[in-house]
Amino acid sequence: MVPGVSLLALVACADQREDDPTVTVTLTQSPEVTSDDPSADSSSSETTAPAPVESSGGEKLDVGGGTGMNSGGDDLLGCKKVDIIFVVDGSGSMADEQGNLLSAFPGFIDTMRTELDGAEGYNIGVIRTDGNDISCEPGRYGVLVTRNFAAGSSDATCTPYASGGRYMTQEDNLTEKFSCAARVGIGGDGDEQPMQALTAALNPPNTDAGDCNDGFLRDDALLVIVIITDEEDDHETLEEACGNEPGAGSAGDPPDWFDDIVAAKGGVESNIVVLSLIGPSVDPCPPLSKCDGATEGAEPAIRIANFTWMFTHGHVGPVCGEYVSFFQEAVADIKEACEEFVPPG
Repeated sequence: MVPGVSLLALVACADQREDDPTVTVTLTQSPEVTSDDPSADSSSSETTAPAPVESSGGEKLDVGGGTGMNSGGDDLLGCKKVDIIFVVDGSGSMADEQGNLLSAFPGFIDTMRTELDGAEGYNIGVIRTDGNDISCEPGRYGVLVTRNFAAGSSDATCTPYASGGRYMTQEDNLTEKFSCAARVGIGGDGDEQPMQALTAALNPPNTDAGDCNDGFLRDDALLVIVIITDEEDDHETLEEACGNEPGAGSAGDPPDWFDDIVAAKGGVESNIVVLSLIGPSVDPCPPLSKCDGATEGAEPAIRIANFTWMFTHGHVGPVCGEYVSFFQEAVADIKEACEEFVPPG
């Protein structure tokens, strides 16, 4: 917990309209908040989320019938492709959150297929918040997941993917493949570094031809980033480390992370959507008592929130909540970003 910081002011996943204190939303966009002024006003929009679409685990989430991403039904869309990268915390307190993600994912993708009807296809990748991978370059951060082996994980090899690479597409059975990749387990490093992993995933050497993430990030695609973690990405103090070796966290600060990610997309920040499911939230996330070995709750993630809110299309929601409505509401802004997509060059 950060002394003197109000949970209600920090995270607008419990944001309330001034004229109606009974109205709450789970998705907030781009309040100008810094760690020096956590009580700054935020802007939010109330959205009624569509009902999630059920998906059969035995069928591909592919296109067809005018509701697929390559059916060409919406000629107004500026983007024709979408790249989605999930940054999933694999530490010991993340079992429930990974389960929530897997439950919400099919409806999220189905709604995107419907709303982004003119897009031609999408790439989907998963990365961990540490370098705990042995399938491409052992110890390297940002490597797309193709197999899991940690405690509580899917404990399986998820490939082959239809792309022939380390990422999924609409040609895969996404219910099966995403469930394999995104259940990264709870045996990962407790020094979560989601921003280092994300930056590494979208830049060389991982993106070089023939390297680990070759082909995932496309210049002509909208980039959607989904971060899911119950802890902050910071430089721990001795007190915060609870007697253990303090975690280093990711190098740099939110402006540095922002610059690195925008540069990876050719300098056009509006071609990026960031969805961060983090702590704190007023309800249902209690503070995470790490020194007591707790696995419930969430640590305030002010730095990740500030990074997210630097983007025109940046949203924060509660990692301890249900994810369906958060993702459903986010699709409207993803569609807006797609419609306003600035082509490369």
